[in-house]
Amino acid sequence: MSSKTLVQAINDGLRCAMARDPRVILLGEDVGVNGGVFRVTEGLLEQFGEERVIDTPLAESGILGTSVGLAANGMRPIPEIQFMGFIYPGFEQLVSHVARLRMRSRGRFTLPMVVRVPFGGRIRAPEIHSDSTETYFAHTPGLTVVVPSNPYDAKGLLLASVESEDPVIFLEPMRIYRAFREEVPDEYYTVPLRKATVVKEGTDVTVISWGTMVRETWTVIQRLEQERGVSVELIDLRTLSPWDEDTVMTSVNKTGRAVVVHEAVAHLGLGAEISARIHEECILQLEAPVARVASFDVPPPLFQLEDLHAPTPQRISAGIEKVFAF
Repeated sequence: MSSKTLVQAINDGLRCAMARDPRVILLGEDVGVNGGVFRVTEGLLEQFGEERVIDTPLAESGILGTSVGLAANGMRPIPEIQFMGFIYPGFEQLVSHVARLRMRSRGRFTLPMVVRVPFGGRIRAPEIHSDSTETYFAHTPGLTVVVPSNPYDAKGLLLASVESEDPVIFLEPMRIYRAFREEVPDEYYTVPLRKATVVKEGTDVTVISWGTMVRETWTVIQRLEQERGVSVELIDLRTLSPWDEDTVMTSVNKTGRAVVVHEAVAHLGLGAEISARIHEECILQLEAPVARVASFDVPPPLFQLEDLHAPTPQRISAGIEKVFAF
């Protein structure tokens, strides 16, 4: 066991995957000599060489298109896109080819590739560096979308993603890259995809979140439970598509109330789908309509306003209070 940040856990996961399977290669902008813009791939070029850790041109469509060819022909590429706001030039590759090749080839080809994408805001980055547009990919059949919220899950989910025979979009919350440490096993292990985890059990309300917002919501819940004496169940979704409906519905049927907290904008965010499914499946047990706490429906603002754009502790608390006041 070692105490690791999220960045270190992902780096260790990449190292474990490459050591175990010679088909695993890394490619992306500055992933080699510089170790990535966030130093996630630091040291891997020295250990595995330039044939397996490849610095590419600034061409997201080329990075992803090359990965399609590699994966279809037996390799297990892990392309990195530096920021989620940079992925859109390669969007056509993802939705037209990566997501569809198994179906298009009637199972003759699969694409075992993991697309690593730092995402989210409030890191004081320039414009187009703070997007949370995970719904684009969750909406696309054929893509598995994964978001870790802590170092332990980050390494285990990454290794499970590398083992997957189908493509995974692996979203890394930048805001918590180095925010805290956690004990992480040094050896190879996996955390199952498509399975949520109950971070904290409760009886009065279910709060569903993922990524950065899990830790921030947990802080709000602790305060609310002390002040109000309520019991809150917190679920970390971990895989956004396909998401773990069984865990969520079991919890909501028990508590009778639900709140979804995410950093993406509210309009057509994943919280809307989760809310709709809860209303369809749990309507007879609900004590109140499902509440959503999300970012405002405007592009992520620059420095002075970005902390107000995403859900603040006050807005998370108000969302939870809303379902009790109904």
